[in-house]
Amino acid sequence: MKEEAVCEKVCNGFEALYLAAIDSDVKLITGVPGYPVTSLMELFLKTDISSTSAPNTHGSIYRASWLTNEKVALEIALGASISGRRALVLVKHVGMNLLSDPLITSVTHTIGAGLVIIAGDDPGVKGSQNEQDSRWYGRIAEVAVFDPVNPDAAYTALRKAYELSEESHTPVIIRVTAGLEKSEGKVRRFPASSAVHPLFDHSIWGLRMVEKHQHFHSKVYPLLEAEAENTDLNKVTEGTEEGIEGEEGIEGEERIEGEEGIEEIEADAQISEQKGVERIKGSGRIGIVSSGFASSVVEDILKKSGCHHGVSHLVLNLVNPLPLQKIGNFLKNNRRVLVAEESEPFIEEQIRIAGNVYGKKTGHLPYGQILPEDIEFALEHIEKEIVPGPVDSVRTEFRKKDRAAICEDCPYLPLYHFLRIPDVQVAGDMGCSVRSAPEPLAAVDVSFALGSAISVACGFEKKGIAVIGDFALAHSGILGLLNAAGEGYEVLVLVLRNEVAAMTGGQKVPDLRKVVEAIVPDVSFFDMDGEEGKEGTDREKDSESKAGKETVSEVKKQASDSELSKLIREKLALPGISVIFIKGRCRKY
Repeated sequence: MKEEAVCEKVCNGFEALYLAAIDSDVKLITGVPGYPVTSLMELFLKTDISSTSAPNTHGSIYRASWLTNEKVALEIALGASISGRRALVLVKHVGMNLLSDPLITSVTHTIGAGLVIIAGDDPGVKGSQNEQDSRWYGRIAEVAVFDPVNPDAAYTALRKAYELSEESHTPVIIRVTAGLEKSEGKVRRFPASSAVHPLFDHSIWGLRMVEKHQHFHSKVYPLLEAEAENTDLNKVTEGTEEGIEGEEGIEGEERIEGEEGIEEIEADAQISEQKGVERIKGSGRIGIVSSGFASSVVEDILKKSGCHHGVSHLVLNLVNPLPLQKIGNFLKNNRRVLVAEESEPFIEEQIRIAGNVYGKKTGHLPYGQILPEDIEFALEHIEKEIVPGPVDSVRTEFRKKDRAAICEDCPYLPLYHFLRIPDVQVAGDMGCSVRSAPEPLAAVDVSFALGSAISVACGFEKKGIAVIGDFALAHSGILGLLNAAGEGYEVLVLVLRNEVAAMTGGQKVPDLRKVVEAIVPDVSFFDMDGEEGKEGTDREKDSESKAGKETVSEVKKQASDSELSKLIREKLALPGISVIFIKGRCRKY
């Protein structure tokens, strides 16, 4: 973008992305709930957007909606792009696995109007079933990937992403984390997009599939590589005498807070000199290459410790394709280079052949989340080729105390206690049931992915149990049920019907009871709360008031639990597929 900024606004990283989408004339936003992108989608779901438009805008009107499946979310966005409407897809990192099919194909088949995927990564695994790095999808799909440092970079990255998407006719990925959401700073807003967005160009069908692939690599990918080398989003920060060109610092950087440990950056940085970081001053040609929120952590440590003038810092906001020429010059101009990045060694793996590169692979930095003490440790040991790695006892102890468990008032607790049936394997799902896997409940044996329980249980040696939430069933579990019915597998499916996506904010879930009944002949319904179809007589209600509601309620609960356990045992003894919808009201929503 070459325009002058029209205004400045202090906001956090996700608010900056929201403003950038509005100013980019995005017409369609689709998303699947999950940490950390749920809070970003909630900004779009607000009804009043009249006050968010930048000066001189045409007034952006868009449609935003939660969906249950990431592949579907991207496919709807592709349809919008083909028709000339800019689209945005919001998913967490594991959602990238599902949408990768249409993503990879769309790159060579091309798209129309700009399409951006915001992938929410979870360094430190605070609210996910695994830790993975969405930047790798840039290499797999061969698309541009932005990893913004702070709110101002996030705004600029999204604005640029739409321009680059339309220029290259490919989707673009922006990787975000909770650290970006909770960092704050000034954001420079630019005039809203007023250009007519392109439609799908049908002339691409004049090329055969192999020709499309050759066309992409001869025409499109070089364009992305040039952008990575020349963009102002990749530069050396101020005060770095031994960098490439001594460019200006990270613009818009004001304040960092939020992630556990991040709010203590100032305190940690102030004592870093006492820990030995100051000894690298004047040691000559020490460099740091970083991307994403880790860059903010690095920058703050360098400024507060007073060694900024002894360390070159190359900050990358556009990480795929990597600006290899710029990085190559940086490596030549620095004797030792530390790569600071969150989750996986995405950058480090691609440049460590240079020989003077240190980071996760050499033990200087941990995999996953990067905290201030990690940067301090790495700089203290930068002269060593291999180190044992920073001590992680504080974070390990924190996680032990903070491990999520089933809510004490969860209506399904009696079910989880009962599921420890001898010689019966139980497949759980990536909903609340996964929290019942550890002791003391140990209710489910395995859990691999959202919607996977039914298919996994089909592979058991003998008839087992699949415990799946109604959201997971709508996400992808219904496909497992279709295959199980078609192939005649033996499985008992317990659908926990709380009618919300309880793990991601209480979003509504479609009712698939009629669909399941059309697939499976043996379908039962059970109400854990005893509310569905049970009004109770006046005599029962009077009895409750006289004998004490708690006592009567407990008696009913025990009877209900006994009925459910009896039903489960009966269905396990039957051949084929059985489904039990177990209704229970989530107390959180």
